Amino acid sequence: MRKIAVAMAKGGVGKTTTAVNLAHDLALQGQRVLLVDCDTQDQAAKFLGVKPAHGLYEFITGRNGNGKSVLKKDAIHPARENLWLLAGGIKLVELKNWLGEQPRENRHAVLRQSLTPKGDSLDFMIFDCAPGWDILSVNILMAVQEVLCPVSLQAPAIEGLKTFFQYLISAQKQNNELALKYVLPTLFDRRTRQSVDLFQKLKRLFTKQICEPIRYNVRLSEAPAQGKTIFEFDPRATGAFDYHQLTRRLIDDGIRAKEAPRFF
Repeated sequence: MRKIAVAMAKGGVGKTTTAVNLAHDLALQGQRVLLVDCDTQDQAAKFLGVKPAHGLYEFITGRNGNGKSVLKKDAIHPARENLWLLAGGIKLVELKNWLGEQPRENRHAVLRQSLTPKGDSLDFMIFDCAPGWDILSVNILMAVQEVLCPVSLQAPAIEGLKTFFQYLISAQKQNNELALKYVLPTLFDRRTRQSVDLFQKLKRLFTKQICEPIRYNVRLSEAPAQGKTIFEFDPRATGAFDYHQLTRRLIDDGIRAKEAPRFF
């Protein structure tokens, strides 16, 4: 199973759009996917048009806001065929406080220990991360092996990428499996010089990690209002084509990794 954090230090770069559409397209390709919303805004559930009774807070702590016990399986919401959701929301503020109260030697590994599915029940776990850096962010980067970093093709986002590198380097000291695998340019508009220049700059800096860009597409911003992914809202939109390219790359990379010879 692959665990991937969709993460970036800056907001407004398309993290939730990427996490939700990627997770759904992976599910459409027959992959079994758990989408974990790690943001207090609870956007993943809204994007998918679902209203889970419980979420990540209940899954990790084993109780709801009233102190009543909640089983892990009851916190996982079936959102689509092959796609399940651990919802975020304002309760994640309490979860961060709860994590801070755990023993110091264990508090950064709680998610890694809790989010361990039985056998091969899942193919992908996609984490939709909030901007910033706190105890929950650290827990996520301790729990995953791969990072997918959306970068909107605007100057402030490039600065946010530099900040995120500092977070990543710090996390890699404690999780040596963690790697920046994908840099995903978003809001790409070929008509603007800035968009083209920044894309070329990212290609030079990240020759292996760079992905084909997600083009600016108003349909991507319209779909969440209907509680649909782009593949449901307008499967012929450029946004659907672009995110499907990303899906195929992730799947193909996984196939190549399995086929790569191991001599030692």
